[in-house]
Amino acid sequence: MKHFLLSLTFLWGLSPAFAQEPAPQKKFQGQGEVEAVPTTPRPVQLQHRTTYHFTDLGVSVSNEFPGARLNGMLQREDTLIAWITAENSPINPSPWYAFKLWAEQPRELYIKLTYEGARHRYYPKLSKDGVHWSALDSAHYQPFRQGDADFGVGSLPEYVRIKVEVGPDTLWLAGQELWNSPRVHAWVDSLSQLDFVRSEVFGESRMGKPMEVMTIGEAKKQNKVVLAISRQHPPEVSGFLAMKSFIETICGDSRLARKFRKQYTLLAIPLMNPDGVDMGHWRHNAGGVDLNRDWSQRHHPETRAVKALLDQRLKADDSQLYFGIDFHSTWDDIYYTLDSTVNTNAPGLIAEWLSSLENELPDYSVNAKGNISAAGVSKNFMYFEYGAESLVYEVGDNTPRPFIQQKGEVAAQQLMRLLLEAD
Repeated sequence: MKHFLLSLTFLWGLSPAFAQEPAPQKKFQGQGEVEAVPTTPRPVQLQHRTTYHFTDLGVSVSNEFPGARLNGMLQREDTLIAWITAENSPINPSPWYAFKLWAEQPRELYIKLTYEGARHRYYPKLSKDGVHWSALDSAHYQPFRQGDADFGVGSLPEYVRIKVEVGPDTLWLAGQELWNSPRVHAWVDSLSQLDFVRSEVFGESRMGKPMEVMTIGEAKKQNKVVLAISRQHPPEVSGFLAMKSFIETICGDSRLARKFRKQYTLLAIPLMNPDGVDMGHWRHNAGGVDLNRDWSQRHHPETRAVKALLDQRLKADDSQLYFGIDFHSTWDDIYYTLDSTVNTNAPGLIAEWLSSLENELPDYSVNAKGNISAAGVSKNFMYFEYGAESLVYEVGDNTPRPFIQQKGEVAAQQLMRLLLEAD
């Protein structure tokens, strides 16, 4: 079997069903070790929701919709200058922006995207309906003061100038595809039409927005559980798209999916931070903190609600959580796994699963890093509280969308196969 490339091996103490041979270390370009930080609530900056009218250009620009981020806009000659700031600081450099614009008459328009305390990270995407998106033509994209690093924040431009064509019909402009809470809820509702999918509100965010969980499965006794969550960090849409494909595959009509649903139950929470998503935040919830540092302290209603949900569901049927996956986005694809020495409810599952992804995806090399020291993050919560094999799957910001969908499908197929074979 083709061996996956991991920065830590997974062999020690694993069951024969999932054991793998050691693999060489792979170059790793993800984040460093995560330190524990206080997660008590902090103030956030509320952006002013308004529509800007530039009469001599005949152009209007608005941030009056869920998920928008535009803190100010002014005109300088034939260019509109957008000002984008974070909800508070310190903060991860994930400078989200989203706004819509239109013009009295068709025309070309220049827009300069500028930031406070950050560089331009997300390549502009355009939509005529807020649903279907495409990347801006590179001929209409001009970066300025590009960083000289090969990777990460230091490689980014300080600001960019873009050219768009506007007219009476609305043009949407955003750093990633817009998946705000109304659109996510509509997707959940569409899947809930299936007989084996049940959606329900299990808690509320800090601002009182509903938090939904999908219960997917047909098992008479729901004692074998898989958990999937997404959107702790609002701009991380590529991770959500991988989760969407993952869930839809498990809901599919394949023989494998039908068999899996008769033995396992998937709990899926696609929108962990509805406040941050709809407020257009770069990183934090309405309480001004990174929810993926709050899983041990649980100062916020979002993490407390998930803990209460799992306690209730797992105790009801004397259940075990076998696998937990938290979908995120970052600079490139990476899997943050548990340390190799821990013993879980499905020992060795992740190692075998990652290896199977390389086998099934041509020319794909898994980039993974294992640790158990990261404080307050979701994967450690799933392990320490429930003994689950768990990981954070980070999807690259610019990973091609068809490949994201393919990886989500293959990830779900291989997970279902391995769990069923291990029974």
